[in-house]
Amino acid sequence: MDKKIKAVTRILQAQYGLYICIAVILVVLYQSDIFLEGTYAADFSMQYILETVGILTTIALIPFSLKIFNVKLDKEIKEAGAEKALKLYQHWSNIRLMLLAVVTYMNIFVYYMTLNSIGGLCALIGITASIFCLPGEKKLREELNLVIEKEKEL
Repeated sequence: MDKKIKAVTRILQAQYGLYICIAVILVVLYQSDIFLEGTYAADFSMQYILETVGILTTIALIPFSLKIFNVKLDKEIKEAGAEKALKLYQHWSNIRLMLLAVVTYMNIFVYYMTLNSIGGLCALIGITASIFCLPGEKKLREELNLVIEKEKEL
C-alpha cells in the first residue's frame, strides 16, 4: 500500500509541476514575442469582454474547484476502500488542478492580449489557490486517514 501511495503522490507532484511549467512557458513565449501580445489593447469593447470573462471565470472556478474536491473527499473518497480511495483521490485532484489551470492559462492569455493587469492578477489568484493543492504523501495520508504501516505495527 505504501508503494501505491508514493506512486500516486509522485504522479500528482509531476502534474502539479507540469501545471506550473506550462504557466511559466506561456509567460516566456509572450515575453519573448513568440506569441503576439497586445492584440486587443486598443479595442476597449473586446478588452472589457475578455477581462469580464477572466474575472467571472476566476470567481466561479476557484471556489468551485476547492469545494467540489472537499465534498467528494468527505462523501465519496473517505467511504471507499483504500485502493478505490487512492484512485478517486487522484481523479478528483486532477479535476481540481485542471479547473485551476483553466483559470491560470486563460488569464495569462487575457493579460497579454489586453496588456491590462486584471488578467495577470486573476492568473496570480489561480496560482495562489493552487498552492493549497500541493500534493504530498503526508497530506494524502491525512486526508484519507491512512496511517503509515510502520506505525500500525507498533
